[in-house]
Amino acid sequence: MRRLRRYILMLKIFLHRDGYKRAAYLKKIGYFMSMGEHVYLQPWNFGTEPHLISFGDNVHVASNVTFINHDITSMMFRHMDKEHSYRMREGRIDIGNNVFIGSNSTVLYDVTIGDNVIIGAGSLVNRDIPSGSVAAGVPAKVIGSFDDYRKKLIKETDNG
Repeated sequence: MRRLRRYILMLKIFLHRDGYKRAAYLKKIGYFMSMGEHVYLQPWNFGTEPHLISFGDNVHVASNVTFINHDITSMMFRHMDKEHSYRMREGRIDIGNNVFIGSNSTVLYDVTIGDNVIIGAGSLVNRDIPSGSVAAGVPAKVIGSFDDYRKKLIKETDNG
């Protein structure tokens, strides 16, 4: 029965095709630890521990972003080594205000993404990203500043 409820919930999330409506629905049902205002969520699958994810205000998450809140290597070790006990590791993902996470990125547990951050497409976020940064790569590293990127977009728009 529990599995059926999860499948029905996943279907409802999937059917909200607009990212703002999807986020509003998930906020309404209390799906995440917390969620601010003006959030856009293109993904429809947030893993098995969405209660460990928090979103600030004005967060935009592109398609195929994966949130991983746990490490199940303990299951493999428990099967392999019956003499020891292995605890599954899990942790929070905290996303600040004014954040964009690019398509096909993966965000791992025990990570905080600060305010005013852009994560480039295809990135692996396996450590904290400081506020005011543009980060990209595998693993994600700071490659620029949020303000410089914003100024570049303003300049391109004004000259376009």
